[in-house]
Amino acid sequence: DEMLYELVGPDSLQAFWNGFLDNYITHDDIKYLKSIGSNHIRLPFHYKMFTDDLYMGERNAGFKYFDRLIDWCRQEKMYVLLDMHAAPGGQTGDNIDDSYGYPYLYKSKSSQDLMTEIWVKIAEKYKNEPIIIGYDIVNEPIAHYFNEELPYLNHQLFLLYKHIIIEIRAVDKEHTIFLNGSNWAGNFDVFEEIIDDNVVYEFHKYWFEINQESIQKYLDFRDKHQVPIYIGETGENTDKWVNDFRILLDKHEVNWAFWPYKKMNNNSGIMNFKEPEDYHLITEYANSDRSSYSKMRENRPDVLKVQKALNAYLENSLFKNNYPNKGYVKALNFKVD
Repeated sequence: DEMLYELVGPDSLQAFWNGFLDNYITHDDIKYLKSIGSNHIRLPFHYKMFTDDLYMGERNAGFKYFDRLIDWCRQEKMYVLLDMHAAPGGQTGDNIDDSYGYPYLYKSKSSQDLMTEIWVKIAEKYKNEPIIIGYDIVNEPIAHYFNEELPYLNHQLFLLYKHIIIEIRAVDKEHTIFLNGSNWAGNFDVFEEIIDDNVVYEFHKYWFEINQESIQKYLDFRDKHQVPIYIGETGENTDKWVNDFRILLDKHEVNWAFWPYKKMNNNSGIMNFKEPEDYHLITEYANSDRSSYSKMRENRPDVLKVQKALNAYLENSLFKNNYPNKGYVKALNFKVD
């Protein structure tokens, strides 16, 4: 956001975010996913969408976009899993949580209170919505960089999970809670005890050799505690790898969501779209030295070219201008047109 602000200014940035929210995922995308055989989507969201903070050009816009997508999914009979991908204070300590390089969530009462408040608002609104599978409380908590503190951080995460579940259950006793393990969702040691009888235990897993051992500890956890498990993210690999891992998951009746659905100029997802001309100017500026105003001026590319690239990005991201990665779609055992 800050980088694009430097490139095109506030008005053009506002227009870009409005276009992004309207174009990147549309009803046509949901129709397509249903048509090929998908039965649910895992919807990531930033906590700021439910605050007065300016985020993607709007304030407190979360329910507006949730309601729109949920309506599309209701029409197509697709289920929705709501996934807090970026939590107050930062849950991971890396770029995926849009924070400050450390998982301050676990040391900040105000952040925990805000996170709880947001989930209670969501649960209160959607407690009677059957299209929603459940609430994915927080994505990929605690990166491995902080493993020296892992016993402490794991315990704080467990206490936070327990508190949020209690607060959600005060308003919504029906929807399933999804809990990620720590260490990018892969470490189930965080689950000190089973704290609710309607919880799915979620792991994520990327870039490994596919064999029985790669998922055995999650199967063992499922069998020991007689609880459901789910892999909420995996993929980012070759079609063969995706096919082989999907077969292994299906063999052991592990429900899955491969990540992500759509990418630009990339085959490791269901849907693809063309990179616009001069888009490289944006990425090059993002990676340049912007540590001073003089460096910003020195490295800033031609504004008209940048604006044209952003406009083309919005147009290219529309479903009608996308094209499926057919090998990837086939690897997921989905229908290929």
